[in-house]
Amino acid sequence: MPNLCENKRSLFSLKYGVVSQLRAQLMNDPRHLEIKIVGNLNLSSEWFAWLQQQPETQFVIPLTRSLNTIVDLRSDTRHFVSDVELLPTAPNDPILAPLRLQQKKAAVLTALAAEKLQVRSGDKITLLATRNYAGLTEKGHLELIVENILPETRFSRPAAFVDLETVVGIEDFRDGFQTDVFPAMSGQVREQARETFARARIYAKQLDDVALLALKLRAKNIDTRTEAKAIENVKAIDAVLNVIFLVIAVTSIMGCILSLVGAFLANIDRKRKEIAVLRLLGFQSIGVMGFLILQAVILSSVAFLMSYLFFVVGSQLFNHILTNNLADKPFISHLQPLHLVFAFMIAFIA
Repeated sequence: MPNLCENKRSLFSLKYGVVSQLRAQLMNDPRHLEIKIVGNLNLSSEWFAWLQQQPETQFVIPLTRSLNTIVDLRSDTRHFVSDVELLPTAPNDPILAPLRLQQKKAAVLTALAAEKLQVRSGDKITLLATRNYAGLTEKGHLELIVENILPETRFSRPAAFVDLETVVGIEDFRDGFQTDVFPAMSGQVREQARETFARARIYAKQLDDVALLALKLRAKNIDTRTEAKAIENVKAIDAVLNVIFLVIAVTSIMGCILSLVGAFLANIDRKRKEIAVLRLLGFQSIGVMGFLILQAVILSSVAFLMSYLFFVVGSQLFNHILTNNLADKPFISHLQPLHLVFAFMIAFIA
């Protein structure tokens, strides 16, 4: 009898997969989780340690002054991109995840930057940083390996994600210091290690944490900017998606129950003669009813397992066909284990 619900189960899994995935993407979009610091400050290592310990913090990394994060990139004599953002990254960076830098002197380029440079993973590019030193204009050159290309859906502007040491080295270079990033360039020797940073890349764990974390920062006299309006819109959409999912779940369950009850009653009606013969042979009513229930349980269990196998094949087919036309969609048709437990219980009870 559960095979009568197979179409409903496949349709429910497809709807659940699409709706739940859309909800997860909206709620976990790192662009909505970012908290930007307004202006340039003097943020100490103690401040970064405090921020990292906050329960709302997902990711934080120091960032240099805004003017020092702008560089030029070149792949060859014909392909050049100016005014590219240079951003530090580290493991568990929400913008890059699941990508990450595997080595120093490497970069993850955004799709727009890679398109303008006409490069792909494994190619080499040259980073160019300009400074005025001792009355002269100097240009530092740093060769980088392109490790990965970040999709435009994750970061739409031309940018390069590199390790923090490279970003700090470029700021030191422009401030007139010697740096390992450009060892051939002259400059003053930094007598003590850097103790403060002007800004930071900050990401909250979830949407509800953004306002709380921003409030804590403002309490420390740090002006911040968040995607507050976008967050409210996402929450409103999330509420609508929850209602849609509830309607889908209720209608699917009710339809399945009605189908199972109807099939069971029709099965009893077809076997009226067989039941009458069993009664004439001396079987008690309880025994006959127990036999029918046992038969229904066995058939329901076998049919449920068979329909589940068909569902697995069908869902994989859905995912394979539909995801070819959708970017960053790991699944389309999907059910949670709890859904299968409920389906089996409904089949068993009905």
